[in-house]
Amino acid sequence: MNDLFIALRNQIIHLLYTQFLKRIFFLVEPEKIHDGITKVGEILGNNSLTRSLTSLLFNYSSPALEQNILGINFKNPLGLAAGFDKDARLTDILPSVGFGFAEVGSITGQPCEGNPKPRLWRLKKSKGLVVYYGLKNEGCEIISSRLRKKNFLIPVGTSIAKTNCPETVETKAGIADYLKAYQSFTTIGSYFTINISCPNAYGGLPFTEPKKLDLLLDEIDKVKTSKPVFLKLPPCISEEEVDELLKVVGKHQVDGFICTNLTKDRMNQRLKIREKEIPGEGKGGLSGKVVEDLANELITHLYQKIQGKYIIIGCGGVFSAEDAYKKIKLGASLIQLITGMIFEGPQVIGEINRGLVKLLKADGYTHISQAIGKEIS
Repeated sequence: MNDLFIALRNQIIHLLYTQFLKRIFFLVEPEKIHDGITKVGEILGNNSLTRSLTSLLFNYSSPALEQNILGINFKNPLGLAAGFDKDARLTDILPSVGFGFAEVGSITGQPCEGNPKPRLWRLKKSKGLVVYYGLKNEGCEIISSRLRKKNFLIPVGTSIAKTNCPETVETKAGIADYLKAYQSFTTIGSYFTINISCPNAYGGLPFTEPKKLDLLLDEIDKVKTSKPVFLKLPPCISEEEVDELLKVVGKHQVDGFICTNLTKDRMNQRLKIREKEIPGEGKGGLSGKVVEDLANELITHLYQKIQGKYIIIGCGGVFSAEDAYKKIKLGASLIQLITGMIFEGPQVIGEINRGLVKLLKADGYTHISQAIGKEIS
């Protein structure tokens, strides 16, 4: 597809979204908009014609962006983070939007209604969200049954968490809940993410404690699967805590990390919060530009520590090609986003991928793999 056409196409859609559609969307309660967009995306994905038209409007490809990582072929490094497609309803349309991969869930052992509404707010000045869903999803049995016979056009990761309820707080019960969800997806999708960092679940983050994480991974290791396993880390974690987790992870079958999840911390000086008051009355985790610096710092520290042993997926504050490229040069091999798409529009996926190719050329690289970690190596 002609590069000039793609540039003009993206510019027109960007203007349409930011100057018209987003202004309307942002007048409506966020969860209603999210549910509506999900329904539209599911409808578009059910028809080959609408998938083709969507691809014409949004897609972009380049050999410079293709990678084979852990035996999985990624056409481009940009993926949809877990938390948007909670029940895996959008896997048919996401390739047409331009994503190189997608992560569904988080999916839990039992169906979960999530936390009480309202549970989603916008930080318009800060380009972020306050998210308090609390792992809302249909549960592993329903979702795995629906996906079992699907053929995915892009790699699909399954984010696994423990059900948000008092019954899973005790360590043994929590591990059993993780395992139930994990075992339901051993033959579905391309990789697993073990979400140990959801800030909105009952009982906090018990499996960020090294001893409990060790127990969880002991049981995960016993399940036979050839799929890679990632751990999703919280942003507000000290370098010392990361190093302790790495000691535990080194004993188990873990292939990489996602940096990072949402943060509940409102006081960290590295947060880019512009609002005088944050909605939600202290509830919920913050996403978007708010956590960008924290995510980048964790990527940097991890990349320096792991010396190529693990794959890093960067997530947090990606709104442009420059944002994504920053994470890549700090050590991320792949990138995820949600909030950037909500604020900038769905064409931002193609814009970022096209922009990455330009940035690679400007630095004298012919392939994205050449840029990974170059800012700190």
